[in-house]
Amino acid sequence: PPSADASGPSSSLQPAKLSRAELYKPPTSEELSQLKETEDLFHSSLLRLQIEELLKEVTLKETKKKKIDAFLHEINTLLSAIPETPETELTDQTWLPKGVKVPFLQVPFSVKGRFRFVPPAELKVVGSYLLGTCIKPEINVDVAVTMPQEIFQDKDNLNQRYHRKRALYLAHIAQHFSKEKLFGSVKFAYMNSNHLKPILLLRPQGKDEKMVTVRIHACPAPGLFKPSRFYPNKNNVRTAWFMEQNTPKEGRPPTPHYNNSILCDTVLLSHLHFLSSAATDFPGMKDGLALLKVWLNQRQLSKGLGCFSGFLVSMLVAYLLMKRKIVRMMSGYQVLRSTLQFLATTDLSVTGISLAKDVDSSLPVLDDFHQAFEVVFVDPSGLVNLCADMTASKYQQVQFEAKRSMEILDDWMVDGFQALLMTSKPMLRAFDHVFHLKHVSKLQSTCKKMQLLNELMDRGGNYVAAALPFVVSLLGRGLAGRALLVAHSLPQIPEWPIDAEPPKHKDVGSLTFGLLFDPEFAASTLEKGPQADHPEALDFRTFWGEKSELRRFQDSSICEAVVWKADTICHKRLIPEQIVRHLLKLHADIPESSICYTGALLESVIRTGQEASGTGEEAMVSVICSYDDLSRKLWNLKELPLTVTAVQGVHPALRYTDVFPPIPMKPIYSSHTRMRIKNLLLPSEEKPCPAYIAPLKIICHMEGSGQWPQDKEAIKRIKAAFHLQLAELLHQQHQLVCRPAVTHTDVYKDGYVFRLQVAYHREPLILKEVVTPEGMLKYQDTEESRQLELEILHLPYLTSSLHGLQQQHPVFGSTCRLAKRWVSAQLLSDSISEECVDLLVAFLFLHPAPFTPPSSPQVGFLRFLDLLATFDWKNNPLIVNLNTGLTGEQAIKNKFVAARARLPVMFIATPKDQWSSMWTQDRPSAQVKTSLISLAHLCPILSSTGLFFLQMVFRPPLDFYDVLIHLNPNQIPRHLESVDRPLKSFSRGVVKNSTSVKILFPVVDYDPVQCYLQELRDAFSDLALFFYDKHGGEVIAVLWKPLSFQPQPFKVSNMKGRMVTTLNNELVCVPNVEAILEDFEVLGEGLVKSVEARTEKWTI
Repeated sequence: PPSADASGPSSSLQPAKLSRAELYKPPTSEELSQLKETEDLFHSSLLRLQIEELLKEVTLKETKKKKIDAFLHEINTLLSAIPETPETELTDQTWLPKGVKVPFLQVPFSVKGRFRFVPPAELKVVGSYLLGTCIKPEINVDVAVTMPQEIFQDKDNLNQRYHRKRALYLAHIAQHFSKEKLFGSVKFAYMNSNHLKPILLLRPQGKDEKMVTVRIHACPAPGLFKPSRFYPNKNNVRTAWFMEQNTPKEGRPPTPHYNNSILCDTVLLSHLHFLSSAATDFPGMKDGLALLKVWLNQRQLSKGLGCFSGFLVSMLVAYLLMKRKIVRMMSGYQVLRSTLQFLATTDLSVTGISLAKDVDSSLPVLDDFHQAFEVVFVDPSGLVNLCADMTASKYQQVQFEAKRSMEILDDWMVDGFQALLMTSKPMLRAFDHVFHLKHVSKLQSTCKKMQLLNELMDRGGNYVAAALPFVVSLLGRGLAGRALLVAHSLPQIPEWPIDAEPPKHKDVGSLTFGLLFDPEFAASTLEKGPQADHPEALDFRTFWGEKSELRRFQDSSICEAVVWKADTICHKRLIPEQIVRHLLKLHADIPESSICYTGALLESVIRTGQEASGTGEEAMVSVICSYDDLSRKLWNLKELPLTVTAVQGVHPALRYTDVFPPIPMKPIYSSHTRMRIKNLLLPSEEKPCPAYIAPLKIICHMEGSGQWPQDKEAIKRIKAAFHLQLAELLHQQHQLVCRPAVTHTDVYKDGYVFRLQVAYHREPLILKEVVTPEGMLKYQDTEESRQLELEILHLPYLTSSLHGLQQQHPVFGSTCRLAKRWVSAQLLSDSISEECVDLLVAFLFLHPAPFTPPSSPQVGFLRFLDLLATFDWKNNPLIVNLNTGLTGEQAIKNKFVAARARLPVMFIATPKDQWSSMWTQDRPSAQVKTSLISLAHLCPILSSTGLFFLQMVFRPPLDFYDVLIHLNPNQIPRHLESVDRPLKSFSRGVVKNSTSVKILFPVVDYDPVQCYLQELRDAFSDLALFFYDKHGGEVIAVLWKPLSFQPQPFKVSNMKGRMVTTLNNELVCVPNVEAILEDFEVLGEGLVKSVEARTEKWTI
């Protein structure tokens, strides 16, 4: 076709005109193979398009490549022009100017050898840039600079001489480059945070500075060292030199990591040739590597000491190609799948792999490598272990992630692309418990305690790298059975300016460890050991120290055992913390003050009562037991005209998601006013408001019968009669105190108040009947019938489904409670329904990809915030597949897209409610949704430091409200539930008690603040919005509605809350703000302390 430029820019938007012959042309072989591949490999053609789009995003554009090539060319010219220096002793570094410091920790300082600078023999680009596999956002180009042979002497392989020469060489280059106008910045960094390997970072000048980082690696002239000197069992660091002692020590421990670091420099170029031969005629390799790198980046596995770097994954793909697990025909997606499959099924910490083809008998064998390193992957030369710095735990994490990813790719219900490549997995959201080692320098004493001198010498004194594998395996052993995964963050050291001292070992910041639990065993209080007379018993005792004791078990065996103290469920969840603190102190000499453990920092906001008690899980269980007992009694009631066919709870406490579960209470009569005639209690005016007693609503379904009337008013009367009869029979047969009303009966049982509501299954249908003017009977949804269906059908179903979810995932309830407490703390509890929050949390447990379902409330809550902040509500429905009752998810999505404009802002579909999203129908409004999302965005910023500013997350920002109404605490019945728990509280006229039978009925469902809010909303809803935290908030926040403040024409019907002024000689009404604020006080007399108008904020 002719080029678009010829016919003007608009032509490119026109649909292409094809002749009939072209239109029906048979597909080419290429198109056929593409169609076939899409059908076989991808779940859908959508996945294919998404992957192609992502690859376009991350690959380098041609124009950028040209700029980078020019930049490299200029570096080459500058390098050859650097002058030589005279030869000096290695320790005499006075020739270096003041503006540059040697990028190497020279400890111990004295070392033999001489150094001079000679310009490099050659400069070669190595690494991913030439292969075309480097991906954005960070474009790094690796350049190897070969140091000439004449600057080296014999024995430079010993005692860090080679490493120090390398550092001096780079320092001299850096000092010259820092004067050049070409560079925007010249800095040092450690290669993969390895202290023995400094590199030089160059970035271009001006606006291109972010475009590319050129990393200069110095490497030795080929043939300089004999490879056999660096086998993994050879020693190249002498103990006497390292310890600065005069007499040589006996025995030379091998120094495999040190040897490996020198060997790496000698094979840079051969690795490049090896990879480029693998990548020829293999376009899928480039795409596959880009996808794998994105996958590693999202999981934070690709940076730091011992990371799974892009280079490593390239070598792995080349290995799979060599072993014919991958063929050159494969597409990028197939390469990704095959590599993940290999990682998921192969444990390199047990069976290493090697790229060396011909077996040379003199070369070390895989077993030699396994003795020296935790993870083994040998390069083509047969000398270098590419995974030398990786810990076994890090590889297990990679393996775990690969297994999880394969499950996701094979699951048709999950959007694999989104989960694998677009979702980042920071440690705080990926692991159930996370703890930080605040002072990394404490690992020095760990090295002493564990006697790791040889490891220290091998790692050039880096005590973090030396101790880390031992600390992790210690934790792994202590948490075996409880934790599926014990992972650690990778030590990372940032780059530094060339005139600064190189960073010390402790500058890696805090080390983070993540624990992922097996929910079944994580909270068990017993650690059972071997029998007392077995030889393993001694080992068990030394491992657990004084915590281990002899115990007799029910099968009459006498065994060593450790019992952890924990009374409540929330304390049991923290048993791993006790284990971690105990083991690190005992075996690694790390004091408790250095460990900052974030397992349950947020749970204090859902604590009930005293600090010692737990977070209300036990209270929930006792409510549900009492409810089960009541439902049995209802089923077996005698003398009822119709039997009870079903009893269903609808209150959140009956599905474990009530933020503060009800506590059994009995009223103190003296705090109330008594009405003698009716035997009732009323709140007393002089005393503080009585404690809030929530009625727990239960639906009683009565059996159908021909005797039920078919008229809606008559049905209501019959139900009222049933309520009276239920009260009478429960009192007669079970001595329960009841208080009947027209719409329900309240039953006081075990200190709780249950509210029974009778339901008749045909009533919603009768409410839908409408008679048309012609006398026809037709059925249509009315507001009344919708409300009733919600109460007697949908809520009980939701409650029983979530009750079941709690049985599968023990932390579901607590996560819901945290989420609701947060929503309420942001003053939004009236703007979004409890059921909506419950479903959002249920989504995290039912569709956790790419994570595993949460096993601690804290990680569940953080993912809830992330879901709110990142879910695309505008274009997607949130599909919560309760009881896996849904199959046609695609149909819901298609219908949703078609009707988007008419649907609520947050659309949640469940199996029983696929099209109407009933829990989000009227609320949240679009404004509330936006503010929820922005508040959720703020929280991770607070928590990204790793330490939660707990109160900050749960404290509402009050600065954007116009008026604050401050309340009087002694009239707030739930004052004790506030986030900052008050130090002293008021006597609320109840005692915690559940046994009494003969009592006067307590005051139920009485919260003066809610009554006041209702009055405010009835009176002023057209002028303002009111926000309140129902869990003990002391402030009602008011926001004016801007539209209602526009002057309106003077009419008598317009005068509510307004006053008349003149504007351009016309009479208009505007809101009378002073009078309204006065009304706020008058309406809430006795409850309102003060009204604070923040006039400086008003834009009226």
